[in-house]
Amino acid sequence: MKQQLTLNYLHYEAIEEMPAEEQELVRAAEQACGKAIASYSHFHVGAAARLASGRIITGSNIESEVYPAGLCAERTLLYHHQATTPEDKIVALAIASVPNHRECYPCGQCRQVLHDVEKRQGADFKVIMSGAGTATVVEKASDLLPFTFVL
Repeated sequence: MKQQLTLNYLHYEAIEEMPAEEQELVRAAEQACGKAIASYSHFHVGAAARLASGRIITGSNIESEVYPAGLCAERTLLYHHQATTPEDKIVALAIASVPNHRECYPCGQCRQVLHDVEKRQGADFKVIMSGAGTATVVEKASDLLPFTFVL
């Protein structure tokens, strides 16, 4: 039986068109790029999440001489959040990169972990993928990976 998936998303041609809270999150993700350790790829990625309390936390990618021991910015942020304040739910997460000639999208592993966090916290959260002065927003992280791995 043939079925069809539909993905709803918002696209902003300029970051300045976004609501102020989302702009703030994108700017925090951009700043987090400066903390990345990207000695090999030279692709610096930052992530920022707004928690239910209003607090913003950040993460950046970390590469290692022992490939594949590195970690993406999104997972750095999400694992730190789980280890420190999982009760303060994530309500939105932004991703940015340097260079930023295009929007930065999460890899497949990050998409699965984003979904896992939504499931674990019992609440969806918005994902903002930014770059080159534009952004694409999905209302829930699980929209980025419609067929997830489940044990």
